[in-house]
Amino acid sequence: MTEKTALTPATHTTPPAKFSHGVKKGNILQVAGQVGFLPAVAGQAPTPAGPTLREQTLQTLANVQAVLEEGGASWDDAMMIRVYLTDVDHFAEMNEIYNAYFEEQGLKEAPAARTTIYVGLPKGLLIEIDALAVLS
Repeated sequence: MTEKTALTPATHTTPPAKFSHGVKKGNILQVAGQVGFLPAVAGQAPTPAGPTLREQTLQTLANVQAVLEEGGASWDDAMMIRVYLTDVDHFAEMNEIYNAYFEEQGLKEAPAARTTIYVGLPKGLLIEIDALAVLS
């Protein structure tokens, strides 16, 4: 039986509860929901990348990528991406940011994806993204 390995990149804070930023078991890697916090600074509370959807989305994608890389994966290994927005009016802008980001990444094939409107994020946070990857 394959061991389950918890993943926390050096850029991330220690989770505030009993969960991991990512978990890898065999060739499956699940990235937990990531938000747009800037890289962790010891002794400081997590800080959002900025107030705009663009700033938070790009940082959130960078945070997901950091967990993927910590587990030996890349965006090309991502099979499913789930996006949670706090405002339905952000849907079109998020799609533009998302499409441009993955074009810049040179993604070979787009993963499956879904977007949900979710109002339960901490105050000031506009987006959360998680991903499921399968390593070859």
